[in-house]
Amino acid sequence: MPTEETRVEVSGSARRELPGAQLIGELHPDELVEVTVRVRPGVSAAAPAGSAAFTTNLADRRYLTREELRTSRGADPADIAAVRSFAADHGLEVVEADPAQRKVVLAGPARSVGPAFGVRLQRYAYAQGTYRGRVGTVTIPAALGGIVEGVFGLDDRPQGDPHFRAVPLEEQRAPRGAARDAGAAPAGPAISFTPPQVAHLYDFVPAATGKGQCIALIELGGGLRRRDIAAYFAALGIPAPKVVAVSVDGARSNPTGPNGADGEVMLDIEVAGAVAPGAAIAVYFAPNTDRGFLDAVTAAIHDTVNRPSVISISWGGAESRWTGQAMQAMDQAFQDAARVGLTVLCAAGDNGSGDGVTDGLAHVDFPASSPHVVACGGTRLIGSPATINDERTWNDEPGGGATGGGISDVFDPPTYQAGAAVPASANPGGRVGRGVPDLAGDASPASGYAIRVDGQKMVVGGTSAVAPLMAALVVQLNQQLATPVGFLNPLVYAAPSSTFRDITSGGNGAYTARSGWDACTGLGRPDGAALLAALRAGAP
Repeated sequence: MPTEETRVEVSGSARRELPGAQLIGELHPDELVEVTVRVRPGVSAAAPAGSAAFTTNLADRRYLTREELRTSRGADPADIAAVRSFAADHGLEVVEADPAQRKVVLAGPARSVGPAFGVRLQRYAYAQGTYRGRVGTVTIPAALGGIVEGVFGLDDRPQGDPHFRAVPLEEQRAPRGAARDAGAAPAGPAISFTPPQVAHLYDFVPAATGKGQCIALIELGGGLRRRDIAAYFAALGIPAPKVVAVSVDGARSNPTGPNGADGEVMLDIEVAGAVAPGAAIAVYFAPNTDRGFLDAVTAAIHDTVNRPSVISISWGGAESRWTGQAMQAMDQAFQDAARVGLTVLCAAGDNGSGDGVTDGLAHVDFPASSPHVVACGGTRLIGSPATINDERTWNDEPGGGATGGGISDVFDPPTYQAGAAVPASANPGGRVGRGVPDLAGDASPASGYAIRVDGQKMVVGGTSAVAPLMAALVVQLNQQLATPVGFLNPLVYAAPSSTFRDITSGGNGAYTARSGWDACTGLGRPDGAALLAALRAGAP
C-alpha cells in the first residue's frame, strides 16, 4: 500500500454497530473478505436513456432492451480500469468486473482489505450470532472519489428480514388483540385461502396465466424443496410452474426447516405460481447482507437468460438500518429496472408503523420506501372463498403483526403522489416525504394463505404474501397488454378510483385508514379487471 495517499469518504457509507452488539476483537488478518465496488454510470450520447419508461401513459412508453441498458447506463471501461489499478496497488484480486451491473468484485485478506478502504474490520457478537463489522465511514483514494458510488461487503451483518408470519394449519385460530380497532365490530373467525381463491376474490385475470413471462424472486436465505412444489400444485390441480434457482455471491438454495426462511421462499413460489402458473419463476438466492441484497437485485435486472419482467421482494428492514450508499444504489437499480420495463414490488413490513424499531418513532421499510417500487401493504379479508364481506387494515396486535406504512425519512415525495394528499410524518417535525404503501392485499394470518413448507401444511400471512400476489397480477397484465406495465406507480396513481377498493377502517399504530390514500393500505386493494381496463384505455 502506498505510504501517503490523499483519501476521500464514500458518501453515505457511515455505519454503527448493531444495537446491543458487543465487540469481540479484530478480524483475523488472513480472513478472506470479498467486496462489491459499485461505480458511476457511464455517459453515452449515442445510446437511448430510457426516460420514456417513466411516463404516465402506457401507450407512450418505450423501454430499453437489456443490451441498450448496458450501453447507456453501464460503467465506462476507464472507470473499471481505475478500480482494477486501485486493487493492484492494494494487493487485492479482481474476482469479477461487470460493466452492465457497474460492479467490480474485489477480494483479499482482511489485513489488505481494511487498509485499502480505510476501515478496521472487527468481529461483533449480537443476539443471533456474530458478524464482521466496521464503524465509521469508508474512504478511497481521491482519484476514485468521482468514480466509486458505494463499497459493499466489508460489513456482513444481516440486512433484511423476511416479512411473513406462519402458523401450522392445525393451530390456526382467531388473532389476538380484539380491541385493536376501537368501536369496530368483531372481525369474525379466522379462515385460510388458497392463492387462486384470493385472486378470484380480487377479480384478477382468469384467462391469463402469465405465459411467456418470468417472475424474479429475491431470497436472502432458506431454500426450496421441489417435492413440496410438486405436491402443492398437484393438490391444487394446477400445473407446477418452471422454477429455476440462481446463485448470487455464492449463495444457494439451502432448506433448513419450516420455521426458518424456507417459509418465505415457498410462500413466494407458491403464491406467485398458483396465480400465474404459466410464468417461469427465477429465484435469486443471495447472502443476507447489503452486498448480497444489491447484487441479487442487479443480477435479476440484467439477467439475459431468464429475462424476468417483474421482481418480487419480500425482505427488508427499517430505513434506519441501512446506509445511505446502499439505499441510493438500490434505488438507482430500481430506476434501471423501470428503464427495461420491469415492475418491482416490495413488502411494506409486518410490524406496524414502528417497523420493529423500539425508539417510539414511526419508521418505514426499505426497499419498499424507494419511490421506484410498488410498496405492498396488508389487509385482513373477512368472508369466505366465494365472497368478501369486509376488508380492513391488517392489525393483529398485540403480538400478531400489522401492516407497515408511513412516511419516508429519506426519500422526497414522488411526482405521482402529488395528488394523493399524503400527510406529513407522525414524527416530530412532520417531515413531508414518500408515502408508503402504494397498494395492499390480504396479509393477516387470520385470513392467510394455505401453503406447503418442508412437508408441512401452513397458513401464512404477512406483506410477504402481497408482493408475489401482485407480481402474479402484473405478469397477467403483461400477457394481456401490448406494452409491459413496467414502472407501475405513475399508472395506478393516475387511474380511476374504481380501480381500487378503498380500505377505510383500522390502523397500523401511528396512522389510521381513511378515504383515499393512507399510510396503512395506500390507494387500497386493486381490482384486477378494473386495472386491466384502465391500462388498456391508456390511463390516464
